Amino acid sequence: MVNLILFGPPGSGKGTQSAKIIDKYGLLHLSTGDLLRHEIGNKTPLGLEAQKFMDQGLLVPDEVVIGMISSKLDANPDARGFIFDGFPRTTAQAEALDKLLALKKTAISVVLSLEVPEEELIKRLLNRGLTSNRPDDASEDVVKARIVEYHNKTAPVADHYAKFGKFKKVKGDGTVEEIFDLLSKEIDELLGEKV
Repeated sequence: MVNLILFGPPGSGKGTQSAKIIDKYGLLHLSTGDLLRHEIGNKTPLGLEAQKFMDQGLLVPDEVVIGMISSKLDANPDARGFIFDGFPRTTAQAEALDKLLALKKTAISVVLSLEVPEEELIKRLLNRGLTSNRPDDASEDVVKARIVEYHNKTAPVADHYAKFGKFKKVKGDGTVEEIFDLLSKEIDELLGEKV
């Protein structure tokens, strides 16, 4: 089983590249946002618990999110692997995910981090803001704040996986295909396939 975490600041192309990785390698997309919506929509015990926190304007606790991830893993025992999206965002979440995966007799295989110069990120997000109607893409100050927030929060998660030799930086500027080729080389190496 191959379990990937695709890292990268806002505007680094994670969504685009995740879709291409899923198509090529047959991995299941594990988005915590989608999981939350699914569990709440189906009124599962975890979904009802999550809804209580959200109704109070609180973040859903890590234990609840880990429970949802556990359910998704259990529901897909024959999966070739998963690509994690939006999780983990903190070292505590990374440690909790590692424990859960160990219980399921698997682990994070690699964290691939899309490295994009800040000027390029700002340009991409402001361009996206022209068509996306996303208020967080419309202002350069907001975009810069999001990038700083990303680096502050996720740097410790990168350090966590780097300790285990599982963190790899991938050049994230260039064409979509060039970036995908670099990511594919890393994944093929993991799978032991000829490059």
